[in-house]
Amino acid sequence: MSFLRRIYPFNLEQTVNLLSEFGPLITLFIMNALFNVTVGIWSLIVTTLLALIAMRVVLNKLPILALVAGSFTLIFSFISLRTHDPVWIQIKVTLFNAAFAVVLGAGLVLKRNFFKYAFEKTFHYTEEGWNRFTLGMMILFSILAVANEVIRIAFWHSKEFTLFGNPTTGLQIWILFKVAVVMPVSGLYAFLLTRPMRKYAIPPEDVAAAEATETAVEVSMIP
Repeated sequence: MSFLRRIYPFNLEQTVNLLSEFGPLITLFIMNALFNVTVGIWSLIVTTLLALIAMRVVLNKLPILALVAGSFTLIFSFISLRTHDPVWIQIKVTLFNAAFAVVLGAGLVLKRNFFKYAFEKTFHYTEEGWNRFTLGMMILFSILAVANEVIRIAFWHSKEFTLFGNPTTGLQIWILFKVAVVMPVSGLYAFLLTRPMRKYAIPPEDVAAAEATETAVEVSMIP
């Protein structure tokens, strides 16, 4: 493993997903601080659209998770603009995280593992490996949903607070929490979660044999 790979374990798709998730929030933070919340929300919409376009160009596809998250962001951003209330952007994060945790849990119960379905063409793991990874991510998204609501309620967006001796708003504190706490902690959690997955990896020769068998079966079914 190269030195760069050791200090930065994320691949291109993971990097683009991280940038698409937190890049718009950073833009919202800056634009809201420099101008006002309306400009901040418009910047969130624009950067979210640019992130989706960049994923389509760089990855030659739109990952389902990023597409759903981007759609949530756009819908709730326009609701915030319509109601002149940025709280909808904060609620969107809670709803998305909670909904995704439920989807992952339901997939485990129904034996329809979401991550296996989404990534089995790229990553090859045993059923136990996929289930362990999915359980770990379900726990992460559940914690993020609860933490988001705690911060949202504790630091109401329209109120002013003092942070490190400087006056700021609850919305700015919430964005700062997302960027400075949620982003690094989630990245570290995902990294630690993927480390043990190597022992569940299916050998390349077994993958090739399984794909050959699947192809043979499909060919035999052609009339």
